[in-house]
Amino acid sequence: MFRTAGFLSLAIVLSSLGIAGAAGTVPATLLVTDGLASPNQTAMVEARLMSRGPAAPTGLGGEPLELLVYGKVVATAVTGEDGTARLPFTPKAQGIIPVQVRVGESGRVAPTEGLGHLAIWERRNPIVAVELAALMDAPQTKKAVSDARSKPEPEGTPMPDAADELGKLTQFYYRVMYVVPSASFGGDRFQASESSRAWLKLHKFPTGYVLVVPAGEQAFGTAIDALHADGWKTVKTGIGRTKAFAEAFLQRRLAAVMVPEPAKGEAPRKAKVAKEWKEIRKKL
Repeated sequence: MFRTAGFLSLAIVLSSLGIAGAAGTVPATLLVTDGLASPNQTAMVEARLMSRGPAAPTGLGGEPLELLVYGKVVATAVTGEDGTARLPFTPKAQGIIPVQVRVGESGRVAPTEGLGHLAIWERRNPIVAVELAALMDAPQTKKAVSDARSKPEPEGTPMPDAADELGKLTQFYYRVMYVVPSASFGGDRFQASESSRAWLKLHKFPTGYVLVVPAGEQAFGTAIDALHADGWKTVKTGIGRTKAFAEAFLQRRLAAVMVPEPAKGEAPRKAKVAKEWKEIRKKL
């Protein structure tokens, strides 16, 4: 009996050591936004490292991050107080490059990683901007994520033929930029980027650049102006669902197509209207 008690005591001690060891690192969530650049120009990948657990998530500052492209570490950075970091990379060829950001050697944070895309395009390439809501049959407003333990779950049913028709547009001519308001994700641009990429991938939309814009009526227009100022003047066409999105293009004498057909009086005067995605190519 004494021997049995001794084994039980030893087991309890070893179990306690295991729990202490597991508690030595903090579980975390790492989210990554997409980047946009041209070949031989520096692209910036932004990442945010947040604690994950029963308590409210907080930024994890002072932690090493590594940027991997095709499995090779190409940049490192240390997170700021809010848990964010910017990692530079200079691509040589154009295309959509999948990137991975992971936590480096850390005695505080458990191993974790996040994924994103770098859109590397020539500035002469024509770009079509597509409002994410225009791809959904019934767009759903996403609630703010209060628990970083949960990975975002894509929501919303895609409109019929949207993925196929957009695939045809981008097969030989257009590059696609998906425009997402952060307000739909509780104002969290990192969460908006992550959730949108997951939804687009799930429903087999062509891979593109996810651009997250802040809340506000002027956000779409401000984003267009910033792109043009940065040399992306081939952003001349927008396919959207909302009046605000269409007006942002029309006010700058750019083309706008609304899909599906909005309620009477909702379409701006010069906007083209498509009842369904099969009509889109005829409107461009």
